Amino acid sequence: MDAALMVSVSLLGLALILLSFPEHASLNKVFDNTSGRISGTVYPGSVFVKQALQRAIELTDAAYARTSERVKKSLSEGALRPSDLLAQFKQTEARTRTQIRAAELLDNTVELIREMVYTHTMVQPDPQEMLSDRDVENLLQVTGCSAELQRPSCDSDCLSERYRSITGECNNRQNPKWGAANIPYSRWLPAEYEDVWGMPRGWDSEHTYHNATLPPVRLVSQEVLFTHNENISLDSALSHLLVEWGQWIDHDVVLTPQSPSTAAFSTGADCTRTCSRDTPCFPIQIPLSDPRNGVQSCMPFFRSAPSCVPSHRHREQLNAITSFVDASMVYGSSTSLASALRNRSSPLGLMTLNSKHSDQELAYMPFLPRLQAHLDPCGPRNSSTSGASDRSRLQENTTSCFQAGDSRANEHLGMIALHTLFLREHNRLVKELHLLNLHWSPDTLYQEARKIMGAIHQILTWEHYLPRVLGESAMSLLMPAYQGYDPEVDPCIANVFAAAAFRFAHVTVQPVVTRLGPGYTVNSQHPPLPLHHSLFASWRIVQEGGIDPVLRGLLLSPAKLQTPGQMMVEELTERLFQAQGGMPLDLGALNLQRGRDHGLPGYGSWRKSCSLSVPNTTSELAEVLSNFTLAHKLQLLYGTPHNIDVWVGAISEPALPGGRVGPLLSCLLARQFRSLRDGDRFWWEREGVFTSTQRRHLHTASLSRIICDNSHITHVPVDPFSRTERPEEMLDCSHPLVPHLDLSPWKEPDADPSCGPIPRIQSGYSLLCDSVILYQCHSGFRLVGSSSVSCDPNSQQWSPTPPTCQDIDECEERPSLCPQHLECLNIPGSFICSDPSALSVASVVTAVIVVIGSVAALLIVMFCYRRYFPKKEELVNDGCCQGKH
Repeated sequence: MDAALMVSVSLLGLALILLSFPEHASLNKVFDNTSGRISGTVYPGSVFVKQALQRAIELTDAAYARTSERVKKSLSEGALRPSDLLAQFKQTEARTRTQIRAAELLDNTVELIREMVYTHTMVQPDPQEMLSDRDVENLLQVTGCSAELQRPSCDSDCLSERYRSITGECNNRQNPKWGAANIPYSRWLPAEYEDVWGMPRGWDSEHTYHNATLPPVRLVSQEVLFTHNENISLDSALSHLLVEWGQWIDHDVVLTPQSPSTAAFSTGADCTRTCSRDTPCFPIQIPLSDPRNGVQSCMPFFRSAPSCVPSHRHREQLNAITSFVDASMVYGSSTSLASALRNRSSPLGLMTLNSKHSDQELAYMPFLPRLQAHLDPCGPRNSSTSGASDRSRLQENTTSCFQAGDSRANEHLGMIALHTLFLREHNRLVKELHLLNLHWSPDTLYQEARKIMGAIHQILTWEHYLPRVLGESAMSLLMPAYQGYDPEVDPCIANVFAAAAFRFAHVTVQPVVTRLGPGYTVNSQHPPLPLHHSLFASWRIVQEGGIDPVLRGLLLSPAKLQTPGQMMVEELTERLFQAQGGMPLDLGALNLQRGRDHGLPGYGSWRKSCSLSVPNTTSELAEVLSNFTLAHKLQLLYGTPHNIDVWVGAISEPALPGGRVGPLLSCLLARQFRSLRDGDRFWWEREGVFTSTQRRHLHTASLSRIICDNSHITHVPVDPFSRTERPEEMLDCSHPLVPHLDLSPWKEPDADPSCGPIPRIQSGYSLLCDSVILYQCHSGFRLVGSSSVSCDPNSQQWSPTPPTCQDIDECEERPSLCPQHLECLNIPGSFICSDPSALSVASVVTAVIVVIGSVAALLIVMFCYRRYFPKKEELVNDGCCQGKH
């Protein structure tokens, strides 16, 4: 979908929400004059609350409106800037946008109160003493934050114990929001902003930390990270699919939305055209030594959106998706998106598919609708490439962008390939499960397949991916064997993990996207692509051979090896999201600026938190990094090792034996993944989540098998994360070392040991859930009786009596179903609209029955007459006709 237009539509909708806020009519009631003095304490900000709130509403509305107008203009011109493309894969659901709106209104109000207090007193107020508790409580209520902070109610039925919620809520019964979508990231260390109000580190370029200023992030990128595309070394042990898997899992657990406004709240300035720093604008300055100097003065950057917090402390950023490894990038993290992705007309619990195109009979994800006639953000970049297919899509009112459970699905070809692969895998699973359990409902089939998919992702990540990243020794030390679910463990994603640690793989990305034909040979029709040509190029999947060439390239291509002199390829630092009409972005600079935006403490603080030595001098830093040249360069840039941004410091450490990350990253990654495992009530190894037989079968899960089952690829490596030197080393998909996932343990028993056969119902579904049978009727039928029965151990009978499914007479219950000129005719499970002036279905059926019956009766009479005619008349009557009564 056209992301920028989505933003504008959502922002207009959010602005309309303000009209329903009660404070517009009753601010005097909410903020009375007593809140400024409580128990003799004077709160200087209390008298300004009402005025500041009204002004904040005006400014926030105006910024959203300006953003909407700018986006409309960009769309009318038929081009998106790189910053708009960056926003493309940061799209969020309605509930997330509502919370962001509330949090930004709260932040803007508090900032205005601070300014008003300072103007009147010429003294900067203390955040803890500026407002009373009642003021804060009222602000939370009026802005809408109180509603976002409410504790969700959790079901306690069998299904809530069997299946995780889409939103992640109620995974932890005592803390139902832990790990859920739309909650703040957790903090392992206190935030270190530039001031107590949450300004980013480096907001004021003259501000000092440890007696030194922070270097511009673009300068760090140029001096430390930049690597020519051709000046890279290849990993001798790992495939590029492992790199892709890291980003795939990142999209399962992390989505940090940026502010939906691209205009400064206080001045209204367009953040994409100004270099002034004014929330949410936090532009990246271009140094004088930069090759871009003279072409642009700064690179647009928008602060991450704030979240609502119980009391207005420092700024906290929001995770818009579930923290758990639950395949949310396939299914979504909101009930509305999850529902939109399902094929509701299917009785099998299938996901919806692309109705326009297929990959040689294999499915693609559905296209997103086109909301603007002149722009397809995922289509060809020039008209000569577009051709008839683009004109056809215009007529079909769709884009080339695919719809998936995560808005970043279209970011690049490798991501699209994995999304497509697991969409197909879900549909394959539900079909197999249906054959095993014909009585399962579409919802049950969907949930069981989703549960299996979540388990597969956990197994592939913890048992195949992490050991290669951390190294076997670090894995054993930092990730001890699973001991069971611990409700005291918080599984929420940590801010440092989202904004720094799990971005380590950016330095292992190849500058070229390799595409290979059958036999893993170079295909002249689909040659290798520079990385920036694969970004938002979803059209290439449909028009250039499907996902198979991309998957073959990921399997056979090695990862880039990260070394001190070969950090990040220029495809990422100089050409990120390159589009018509704008300068490309720099991923390295964006990562560094994001860490500062989030108030992440410096490198030394994190080393200390992991019980590692903290370097204070260049020589000590050189010893930690095992590289004096790099240490000297960082010292010149930062002035002290303590100021080094945690991301660049962490990726600069040499890898531990057998792994691809150093000691600090091993510590941070292992801590996060351990909490995701131990704090997940639905972890696949937990007793009761799966049976022991099911767990044994799941343990054989293989990404190579999934590729075999859902593509046209016939030969795969045994270990797809390890580097394969030659195509000849690939195994046929029928090889025993590429085993099928046997789903037979998912077949429900047909009988109970005590009560005998499980009662099924006609025109309905059933599910055995913890010794209780749950019933549901087919569409068009109504359940009559109890929705569940259980086995009575005393009587050894099912109790109560199983229900029945009664056909719903839609014509009687809803007389206006059919147009006035048509007659409604009820049929089992549905209805039809019939033209009464023509022969109705019922009349045709009745006529056929009458004719057939009459002909049959005539034949019988003739047969009897011929047989008995020579006899007496009474014999004819008694022997023939009587016998036929």
